[in-house]
Amino acid sequence: MHLLIVEDDDETEAYMRKGLSEAGYTVDHASNGRDGLFLATSGSFDVIIMDRMLPGLDGLAVVQALRAAKITTPVLILSALGQVDDRVKGLRAGGDDYLSKPFAFSELHARIEALLRRRDVQSVETKLTVGDLELDLLARKVRRGDKPIELQPRELRLLEYLMRHAGQVVTRTMLLEGVWDYHFDPQTNVIDVHISRLRQKLDKGFDTQLLHTMRGAGYSIRAS
Repeated sequence: MHLLIVEDDDETEAYMRKGLSEAGYTVDHASNGRDGLFLATSGSFDVIIMDRMLPGLDGLAVVQALRAAKITTPVLILSALGQVDDRVKGLRAGGDDYLSKPFAFSELHARIEALLRRRDVQSVETKLTVGDLELDLLARKVRRGDKPIELQPRELRLLEYLMRHAGQVVTRTMLLEGVWDYHFDPQTNVIDVHISRLRQKLDKGFDTQLLHTMRGAGYSIRAS
């Protein structure tokens, strides 16, 4: 994991860098707001740790500039200003978390881990497409072209699994474990029944078949 620390206090920066490096992170550093903004917009970081009071450009101004540039890297703001109003300003400026100085390294580390988990969750695609087929997981809606397709909950889960592995051959064992949570009875016909129903709903009336049976191997969903 690649972190950026934007901090003008050498002692605080060294304290954080030592602990984070020992925890396995790669750490870059900027000692003022302008250099921090340059690095944050030109590099690829997993989390940015941003001091609020910086020379050259205030930390909140840096965060606002990042958000205006559509850079969504999680930002943990550090500040000696720890009142509620100060924390609110930091979060409204675009910060994802706010940690008051002085702080324990264990809390800093825990907050970074929380931001990384949140980022991983948010990075999961919620709209999947294969050819003219679209699955909107948030709205729980499926369309093929202009045609809405009604699916039962298990069929929806099966379709999601297939679409997340689009173009690949998905085995029966993979479907049993990924969709039904079964770790036994690979001869059950529950997969065949649901695949058949899903194929009827997805492909009937369309010139191009999306859901394919790969004899002796499994199933695949693909646009061609």
